Amino acid sequence: MTLLQLEGVSVRFGERAVVDAVDLKVAEHETVCVLGPSGSGKSTLLRVVAGLQPVSEGRVLLGGADQAGVPVHRRGVGLMFQDHQLFPHRDVGGNVAFGLRMRGSSYGRGSYAPRVAELLELVGLPGAQGRAVASLSGGEQQRVALARALAPSPRLLMLDEPLGQLDRGLRERLVVELRGLFSRLGTTVLAVTHDQGEAFALADRVVVMREGRIAQAGTPLEVWQRPASEFVARFLGFENVVPATVSGGAAGTPWGKVPVPAGTPDGEHRLLVRPAGVVLCAAGLGCEVVSRTFRGTHVALRLRPEAGPVLEAECGLAAAPAVGDRVAVTFTPTEVVVLPTTSASVGGGPGA
Repeated sequence: MTLLQLEGVSVRFGERAVVDAVDLKVAEHETVCVLGPSGSGKSTLLRVVAGLQPVSEGRVLLGGADQAGVPVHRRGVGLMFQDHQLFPHRDVGGNVAFGLRMRGSSYGRGSYAPRVAELLELVGLPGAQGRAVASLSGGEQQRVALARALAPSPRLLMLDEPLGQLDRGLRERLVVELRGLFSRLGTTVLAVTHDQGEAFALADRVVVMREGRIAQAGTPLEVWQRPASEFVARFLGFENVVPATVSGGAAGTPWGKVPVPAGTPDGEHRLLVRPAGVVLCAAGLGCEVVSRTFRGTHVALRLRPEAGPVLEAECGLAAAPAVGDRVAVTFTPTEVVVLPTTSASVGGGPGA
């Protein structure tokens, strides 16, 4: 069942459309992450749903009801910001309880304490009610902000760059905890982030935005395996994108012949070759190793080929060549993607 629906939503500041005719659905109990570069409209979209930003055109529906004219505190949504926005003059318990009072919660004043204790246990801070905000680490502040947003049991929880200020290790731990928590609670979540790894780990579905429009929507696997455009591919970090002329199951590219997936039609295309599909071999396209970066499970290579643009490749730790070495590479057709010639939205699931 659809909980949130955006119908032709646009936001204009003067002549500039910050959000441009966006259609989006979020199902109950679904986690959707909106991705995009700075200025793509993703945070404005979140503010529209919360009621903090009026729309120029279109409708926002929650549970089938048009939210035009419905104030923020009556929408039944929770909003957690990147900078936490905790009250330094209140202790942890007071911050969480504030979420109950401001939303007109059905919990009576005398019954805040059990609910606060339950929420702090839920987010991994049992017994922290009396702690001062100033004594909390960044990760603990994030947990308190989450508990406050969850306090009134919102029908939709919205997260604006929720882990953006935390170090990488803590972000990776918390994103796993958040996904488990949302699954246990059955929470419906709309999150905004610029971090693709965070989005892919947290979301059931991701939405990539470009210049106020949806460039692609789908499951993390769909978007990763089949980018809908060169923009999406490059936003996801893929750099091996070149023009190609396909004929008879192979493509003529600046790197020479590249095999393409079976069934690829002849004609002019744009090809993406994932780094995993650039394979070191005994004989093939000659390249010079420009750089190598240790990635934990593999080594990322940048190669300068004899012809064509720089290639990104991956190899095992033991087989990694040194900078300046000469190597040969070939291409694996299963790691070659023929990109669509348009950047139209690609659907995936109930929110397309």
